[in-house]
Amino acid sequence: MEQHDVHAGHEHHQHGDIDHATHADHTGHTGHAPASWAMAVQATLHCLTGCAIGEILGMAIGTALGWHNAPTMILAIVLAFVFGYSLTMRGVLRAGLDLRTALRVALAADTVSIIVMELADNATILVFPGAMDATLADALFWLSLALSFVVAFAVTTPVNRWMIGRGKGHAVVHQYH
Repeated sequence: MEQHDVHAGHEHHQHGDIDHATHADHTGHTGHAPASWAMAVQATLHCLTGCAIGEILGMAIGTALGWHNAPTMILAIVLAFVFGYSLTMRGVLRAGLDLRTALRVALAADTVSIIVMELADNATILVFPGAMDATLADALFWLSLALSFVVAFAVTTPVNRWMIGRGKGHAVVHQYH
């Protein structure tokens, strides 16, 4: 008779006296399911949405107010974190978590992803010729921003896949969906 044992998200089968969780074929078993590229893409798109809202809003505010590049970039980065965390918190609060726990989940889920994303997209803007001097009315502003998001997505997706595969990052949110 076959029995099933579910442990840490993995199903292990027992056939007679052989427990396949300890069987030689399972050596190196880490306790975490391998992360698919689809999961990593979904996590990165979620993160990119919050970061993009914050980045665009921060750059628009700083540019509209005539701020210099450094304070504008700082505001954009701060707002990217705020909106990135807020999108995750919105989902886990709907799942019934209290505010403090939701904040902890958001910090665990998004911090590394947002840091990598912000480094990639801001570095892209910094090296894009003329991007730092472009205004909201310039096509260059929007083109460089769009390119920076593409670069950030490409750099962050493998990082998110690696983290999810180890039960970190966006993996901590999946139990609340």
